[in-house]
Amino acid sequence: MSTEGSTRAIIAAMLANLGIAIAKFIAFVFSGSSSMLGEAVHSLADTGNQLLLLRGGVASRKAADAEHPFGHGRERYVYAFVVSIILFSIGGVFSIYEGVDKIQHPHELSIPWLPIVVLIVAMVLESFSLRTAVRESNHTRGKDSWVQFVRHAKAPELPVVLLEDVAALNGLVLAFLGVGLTIITGNSVFDGIGTLAIGVLLVLVAIVLAVETKSLLVGEGASPADTTSIRDAINAEKEVEALIHMKTLYLGPDELLVAAKVAFSPKMRLSDVATAIDSLEARVREAVPIARVIYIEPDIYITPNEGNPSTDAIVIRSTD
Repeated sequence: MSTEGSTRAIIAAMLANLGIAIAKFIAFVFSGSSSMLGEAVHSLADTGNQLLLLRGGVASRKAADAEHPFGHGRERYVYAFVVSIILFSIGGVFSIYEGVDKIQHPHELSIPWLPIVVLIVAMVLESFSLRTAVRESNHTRGKDSWVQFVRHAKAPELPVVLLEDVAALNGLVLAFLGVGLTIITGNSVFDGIGTLAIGVLLVLVAIVLAVETKSLLVGEGASPADTTSIRDAINAEKEVEALIHMKTLYLGPDELLVAAKVAFSPKMRLSDVATAIDSLEARVREAVPIARVIYIEPDIYITPNEGNPSTDAIVIRSTD
């Protein structure tokens, strides 16, 4: 559901941005509005970004091999990070450059009504794209606020599309104000100020995207709720004396690695330990289905009063 929803949101955003980019370029050519040029480049960059997100989804589904034994799930994070760089460099920096140039060298608009019409149509199309992204995000957002969803989502596509659409709508409003004030006052400096504001907006959004995606690239563990579910599933196994140590890591948006050191009775036979581990893995996967790669290390827990325990000997028990 998450992958299909992400793809629908990406395609909706891509088609909307492609049509909007063409319309904005036409409006720029006939009107000479720098705000329209900045917005056209923004929409063109967004279209390329959506293509990159789709490419990342395809690349992430490649089978594991000797060089990448855990698969290619993180390809989606890599492409999402590249999107943030493109949004910053092409969309943001170019718009800032154009805005400064227009402020320094203002010129009158030709056919001033054309940018206004294109901007209104673009707002309608971007609103449809944003609505699709919001609808698909609601399938996985749960009770999280939108800020929490963007910060904690493990699948990067929906947060990226959401931020791009919000930035696009705000950019259109800024362009509308810049062009509108230019038409009303006859002062083209307002058009340049609108373009500059669009550039600053895009740079800020790109920074947010880069920071959040970088965290996923470096490696994030399971959420507190999933960590608790995994811990409780392990502790529920009757043969387990203690969960000594556990670490988790997202191998991709839909695949979680779980590594745990678990204490069993020293009196258990090896075959019984193996059976208990199989049962543990089944319990963990039932509790958290995305926990697909699980490594259980059997051990014997030694209390601090019984010699010199290893630094890993930290009992983690459910508080229930």
